[in-house]
Formats: sequence, C-alpha cells, structure tokens
Amino acid sequence: MTDHKTGTREEWLAARLELLEAEKALTRRSDELARWRQELPWVRIDKEYRFETDEGIASLADLFRGRSQLLIYHFMFGPEYTAGCPSCSAIADGFNGSVVHLANHDVTLCAVSRAPLAKLQAYKRRMGWSFPWASSFDSDFNYDFQAAHTKEQWQSGVVEYNFRAMDVRPSLEAGKESLWLAEIASGVGTDWATYRREAPGVSAFALEDGVVYHTYSAYTRGLDGLWGIRHEQN
Repeated sequence: MTDHKTGTREEWLAARLELLEAEKALTRRSDELARWRQELPWVRIDKEYRFETDEGIASLADLFRGRSQLLIYHFMFGPEYTAGCPSCSAIADGFNGSVVHLANHDVTLCAVSRAPLAKLQAYKRRMGWSFPWASSFDSDFNYDFQAAHTKEQWQSGVVEYNFRAMDVRPSLEAGKESLWLAEIASGVGTDWATYRREAPGVSAFALEDGVVYHTYSAYTRGLDGLWGIRHEQN
C-alpha cells in the first residue's frame, strides 16, 4: 500500500495551482539571475593554454571554431581513469543534439578533460558521441578553472572549489560512505583519492577582436541545467 497522501481531483487541482504560483515565482527569479549572470565583468585570458584535439594541437581561441562564444564542460576523466565519470557521462549524453543548436547561435560546445586524447577518443567511440572533446593533458587549464586539484592540495585537507575553500578531510561518517565511494572510483578504474582529484564544472568564454575572455563558470548544483535526466527524475 502507498504511504503517500491521496485526494480527490478537486483537492489535487487546488494543490497544483498553489504549486504553480511557487513555480512561476521561481521562474521569474531565475530570469533575474540570468540577467545578473550576463552582467558579470569579462576577464581577459592572457595565459597560453594548449589542447590536443582531433584536428591537432589547439589554443583556447582555436576551440571557438570560428564562433564568438565557447562553452567548456569540465568532464571528469583524469589521466589514470579507464573510463569517464558516470555522472559526467550522463550529462554528456545530451551534448550531441545541443552542439548543433548552440552552433546556430554562435556558440561552440566542447568538453575538456585531462586524460590523453587517445583515451578520450576511445571512450567517445564507445559512447557513440560526436561532440568536440579536447585533452588538456600537461596543461594548467583544469587546475586554473578549479576542475582539477593536485595530490598535494588534497592531502592538505582544503581545496578551492566552487569559488570557496572546501574542507575535504574525512568526516565521522566517512566510514559509512567508503564502500560507496570506492565503488564509484572502481567504475572508472581507479581509487577514490585519485578519482576525486578531478571535478566537474562548466566555463563560458567570449572571443572579441582576437582576445579571449572568461565570462562565467559554475560547479556542483550550478550544473543542474545541463543534466536533463535529473530534471526528469525530479
């Protein structure tokens, strides 16, 4: 037997209309935040980054592929991984269709990971993906944009992620979680300490008069908008 509340159609409609008002308020607030997001100052990128792509070595400007805007998904696939992060993979499953529509709005979508290009290409074939995916192996790019952390940073107990210092020292509950965490890490062929040195995120860039600017980045729950299946489950 269900333990959920039941009611008449009239009761359901009354509750649904009340919820609709809250949903509309959330939508209006989301629109306000979108405008606020667009007003963030642009930060010029002067550092030279190099990526490996299917077409060869590329600069950050090259990743724009002739367009004025670039969205980079920081895909968790470290050099030691044998497969991509399962959560990142679930998000990326929707990229093939998005790439075409974004391109028509002068936006290039590209994933970037620290694993060597050959590993990314093999996993891409396995998953049936066609979106651009670049390797930042031997580059500071992921570290500079909080999408990777060194072993020393993790051992210090505090890392910078989502624009703040995050305490990563084990909690009292860590023992209860250890088997679950180990299972996640083993799924990509590594251990938890190695797996977690990568981090998910998305960063936006603009190209104007040959200069690349960083315009936005988001992490953790800021990625919910990219994860279509999560919204379906909710």
